[in-house]
Amino acid sequence: MATTELGAALRRWRDQVAPGAVGLASGGHRRAAGLRREELAGLAGISVDYITRLEQGRSANPSAQVVEALARALRLSDDARALLFQLAGLALPGPETIPTHIAPSVQRMLDRLTNTPVVVFDAAWNQLLANPLYTALMGEWHGKDLNAVWRNFLGTGSRVRHTPESRGALQAHQAAALRATASRYPADPRLRDLITALRDRSSHFEELWQSGTTAPQRGARKTVDHPRVGALTLDCDTLNVTGSDLYIMVYTAEPGSRDADRLALLSVLGTQTFAG
Repeated sequence: MATTELGAALRRWRDQVAPGAVGLASGGHRRAAGLRREELAGLAGISVDYITRLEQGRSANPSAQVVEALARALRLSDDARALLFQLAGLALPGPETIPTHIAPSVQRMLDRLTNTPVVVFDAAWNQLLANPLYTALMGEWHGKDLNAVWRNFLGTGSRVRHTPESRGALQAHQAAALRATASRYPADPRLRDLITALRDRSSHFEELWQSGTTAPQRGARKTVDHPRVGALTLDCDTLNVTGSDLYIMVYTAEPGSRDADRLALLSVLGTQTFAG
């Protein structure tokens, strides 16, 4: 039965992932060298109970989003990812769907940036991955706020300090970027639903959408008001990996600055909080 095969494969892959390879502490008493269910659940953003039910064959038909999150968390190769989709009874996402797969080579690069806040978004600005230091810096989002466009137009906002001008520039860029994404993936159902909701619920987004204006992405300096270490002014650069259509945002501080000291302090505080 496919579900039983899926559960066995998930357990096997989980046992093969060394905690240190995904940025987790590898010390302490472990019955096996691989990831615990709790660790896989945290990396994939899925409940431990659901992981357990999948592995024990008590849950069938996981969504494509869940399968993709598991593939990222388990650092699966392209072939193993394709097998995971097959065992889940799903077809691999086609070219009409916004890519959410992070290649293992890119994932390994991100895993090494432990002292740098890094976040990865897909072309619709859905957050796919955030390392512990980014989460410590910006906080942890859930639900619809995991989409940066939704968050900045309709959600809770962020810790980034804005003037009316800088917020307007950010929103104009995001609306323009989402319009460009819609032109590349006109058949993506999740993207259509997101755009429809934004246009219905935000008059400002609707105005920007109708205007057709463009707003190119530029490097930026952002001031983040952090509740524990105070304000940090950081350079934010957006990187693109050829063929992936993902946004990788990297935050860095000028060496020797007060901001670098505060980021180093946050690295310690954030790691302690994450471990706890």
